[in-house]
Amino acid sequence: MIRRARLIAVVATLAAGATGVISATQTWLTVVLADGSAEPLLVPGAAALPVLTPLSLAALALGAALSIVGTVVRVMFGAIGLAIAAVLGWLSAVIAFAPPVTAVAATVSAATGISGVEGVGRLVESIGTTPWPALTLAAQIVLAAASLFTIVTARRWRSGADRRYRTAPGPAGSRPSDAIDSWDDLSRGEDPTR
Repeated sequence: MIRRARLIAVVATLAAGATGVISATQTWLTVVLADGSAEPLLVPGAAALPVLTPLSLAALALGAALSIVGTVVRVMFGAIGLAIAAVLGWLSAVIAFAPPVTAVAATVSAATGISGVEGVGRLVESIGTTPWPALTLAAQIVLAAASLFTIVTARRWRSGADRRYRTAPGPAGSRPSDAIDSWDDLSRGEDPTR
């Protein structure tokens, strides 16, 4: 399991972030107005929860960068992932189980011209939810688990990509040589291959 810890953490974080981004474009709530209109208003996730898209994109970026960073940054990314999961999880749970008028206020205001939570509240007869808030909540639970898993296992991940770009240590007091140093050695008549 620890052997595949990096893969598990990266895939779970990317999946949670992608679910959030996709969910932001889907209908979360349907609003029936008290004015007797036949068609309910459809409220997308981005309107119901304005921080959904930016925080989901941040989770996607964390997942992509998680595969190449060192141990300390992995732990920091895990903590950031936990914070994102906590915020989005709490807000999507509120909307999934007891949608507030504030979640539909922007959409109702755009359709009717009436603004303010109190005014919109008088217009709204009922608010229905779709499965998307609950799906987003589930994705945040996955993100929280992946972030916690990252924090716990970060020190035991195999160092592949980060080790590849390190320079090999030379003899004590020397610095790694490069092509310019080799040309300088040749100019002085020395053999750079020694």
